[in-house]
Formats: sequence, C-alpha cells, structure tokens
Amino acid sequence: MTSESLITLLIVDDHPVVRDGLRGMFESAPGFRVLGEAASGPEGVARAAELDPDVVLMDLRMPGGSGVAAIRELTRRGARAKVLVLTTYDTDSDTLPAIEAGATGYLLKDAPRDELFTAVRAAAEGRTVLSPAIASRLVRAVRAPAPGNEPLSAREREVLALVARGTANREIARELFISEATVKTHLTHLYAKLGVNDRAAAVAVAYDRGILG
Repeated sequence: MTSESLITLLIVDDHPVVRDGLRGMFESAPGFRVLGEAASGPEGVARAAELDPDVVLMDLRMPGGSGVAAIRELTRRGARAKVLVLTTYDTDSDTLPAIEAGATGYLLKDAPRDELFTAVRAAAEGRTVLSPAIASRLVRAVRAPAPGNEPLSAREREVLALVARGTANREIARELFISEATVKTHLTHLYAKLGVNDRAAAVAVAYDRGILG
C-alpha cells in the first residue's frame, strides 16, 4: 500500500495509556498511519496545523483544554482534517456541542476495534459516523426542547441563586429548610435543563440567558 493511500491520524487524548493503545491498534492495521499525538485541545490544534492529518481522533474532557474548543478552533481555521470524537462521555451536554462545533463523528471508547477502523475510514471520506447510542441521543435531542427552553421551577431558581452566591450545598439546605440530598436533586434537574455539568457552568449559562439578574 502506498503512502498516498494511507489514512493519516492525529491522536488527541490526555491519557498516555490511551494514546499508546490507539497508536498500537492503528499501526498494526493496514491502511493507517499515525502522524503524531497531543495531550490537550490546544496542543491538538497546533499539531493538526503542523501535521495536516486526514483524521483527528479527539477526546473531549482534557485538563489542558477541552476537545470541543479544539474542534471549534479547527473548524474556524478551515482545517482539512476530519474530527472523530472518541470519548467515554455520551451525555447530551457533551454530544451536541461537539457535533455543533464541527465534529464529523462521535464514538465511545468501548467501540469494537473493527467499528473504530470503519468509522475512521468513513470520517476520512467526510461521512458522518455516530455510535448507535449517540445517534439515539441526537434524535431525542432534536425532538425534545432545547436546553434552556424548559423553565426552571421556583425552587430550582432559589437553589441556583444561592449557588451563584457561592453557597455550599449544606448551607443551601439549611437556608431553604430542605435536605442536602434534595439540594443535589434540584441541582441535577437544573443542570439538565440548562445543558451543563457543573455549578460554574450553570451560573454562567443562567446569567447569559437572563435567568439570574
């Protein structure tokens, strides 16, 4: 097989063991060539510009910089590489931003070896690749109200306002005369409605959307 017919790859993941495993897997299979690795989103963007791979295998949550931000930057730059997300996370708050940012496909790390090879080939050709679980989530998301369109309850707004003031769960429970477990339940519900995963993001989105004054 000539070098021109090989699909070239860049692996972006913050775990060295994962990068080593993926490199070994692809280098042992015909038709692929791993050009390099990166341990964060910003490094992945820089390496993609340097190496010009056909496909970038992109993790999403990395301490040095998120995969979604990297995908968005690669799209902004008009990078030739197709981005195939390969992650352990399949929540709507991970899936939708990655696809919206410009990812060509989205697979989970437990995908079978042959499925991953097929997905990379398809991504290199510009075809969208989604694991069955992710495809189902996207269909449900399209049919369901977008995050933020479902209003917060009065109690959820109270909890959010206290979170915005930096109040800990135990103190929120004391102030609202509810249990700490109930506070956590309210947080889970309002995270889902806002499409976020943590307190800081919830407050930021709430201010952005005018939920908090």
